[in-house]
Amino acid sequence: MVTAIVHINAEVDRIPEVAQTIAEIDGVSEVYSITGEFDLMAMVRVAAYEEIAEVVPGRINKVAGVLHTETHIAFRAYSRHDLDAAFSIGFPETD
Repeated sequence: MVTAIVHINAEVDRIPEVAQTIAEIDGVSEVYSITGEFDLMAMVRVAAYEEIAEVVPGRINKVAGVLHTETHIAFRAYSRHDLDAAFSIGFPETD
């Protein structure tokens, strides 16, 4: 499974419509409205890297109201358990 995080700038008056349209695209698992430089963030989860090209430039960028996208490919996913282990330095837990 390949995960890409896509930051999206959209026309301000069309953000809800753009988000809903993107959420309906195959390969898009979630769409969030966010603060900061971008308006939306879409999580794209596909079987192969080549499919990112089909979903992002092939579908997301063509949604009416999308002005700009920036795509980040995830290398590894960490669960809460993995993060707790990664940041543990060997001290016993205290309550």
